[in-house]
Amino acid sequence: MEESKIMRGDDFGGSLPVANVQALAANNSLGNIPLRYIRPEYEHDVVVDEDSDHQIPVIDMSKLVGAHEDELAKLHSACKYWGFFQLINHGVGEQVTDKMKQDIEEFFKLPLEEKISYAQLPNSVQGYGQAFVHSEEQKLDWNDMLFLIIQPIYHRNLRFWPTTPSSFRETLEQYSSGVQAVSKTLLRMMAKNLGLISDDNLLSMFKDGGQGIRMNYYPPCVQANKVIGLTPHSDANALTLLLQVNQVQGLQIKNDGKWIPVKPLPGAFTVNIGDIIEVAGNGEYKSIEHRAIVNPEKERLSIAAFHSPNYKAMIGPLPELLKNHIVGYKTMKTYEEYLRKSARSKLDGKNELEGFKL
Repeated sequence: MEESKIMRGDDFGGSLPVANVQALAANNSLGNIPLRYIRPEYEHDVVVDEDSDHQIPVIDMSKLVGAHEDELAKLHSACKYWGFFQLINHGVGEQVTDKMKQDIEEFFKLPLEEKISYAQLPNSVQGYGQAFVHSEEQKLDWNDMLFLIIQPIYHRNLRFWPTTPSSFRETLEQYSSGVQAVSKTLLRMMAKNLGLISDDNLLSMFKDGGQGIRMNYYPPCVQANKVIGLTPHSDANALTLLLQVNQVQGLQIKNDGKWIPVKPLPGAFTVNIGDIIEVAGNGEYKSIEHRAIVNPEKERLSIAAFHSPNYKAMIGPLPELLKNHIVGYKTMKTYEEYLRKSARSKLDGKNELEGFKL
């Protein structure tokens, strides 16, 4: 029984229930934002002009699969110096991504009473609500989300899978398969760029690995400069593929102490390195702090697919990468242990990764 609970992600600590932000925004046209959402610490951050040329790299998946050396070199540079890139020609059909976008938009348009039927339960990371809320005093993010564990199949808890729209579950299955295939291809290419003799040394960690999909809704806020859509953090997984649902920008990444707005290309995935790849690669590739900001007039929706090692994989630098190199990270935990600690902590930059560093 206990193992079954763990496998479904029902014993990771969950999140405290908080007010629905979509409803709060709909009833708050005058801009009287509750104090728990006011975040003055971000008002004076340096943000690069969104029209500048300072943008994350663009990688062409079709060229990677074709083993173009120039594209492999671009991927290596993007992972090493940016930790983020946009991926075009990724092979997930436009029909699949468009239907996923449509179903997510329909879900968030449902009456609140219907969405709440999929609300998170105590100690569960899955469901509708917010994540990483662990105290009544904690500042809150201006978003609602639906988070589901998709892979492996025996981790699922269908109690949280919407049945409206009626196509949601089938669409999610197709989308899940598509982005998981992309993530595996990217991991193989990264293993090659890292100089691993066999990509099995990296990919073996991902046998029966995890995939969680978080669907994000950021309501507009008339005082958008006073709230934050998603607190700055790095991802506790290995690789994240983000799909922009509508064309409202909001993602920003931290580079050289400045925040850079990401202008999503139509149909592209925005891909980022997670903490696990930074550790496994002994720091060659970096996970990067990122955040979401809020638009004063328009809602923003996005879909983040997180890809992780299996729960029992030991997390540490790959031994093959340590020859003649200084070891920068400990081998100290299974991924399950790391994930439990992360789920029970509030978002705080790259603080979770500090425990790995020597």
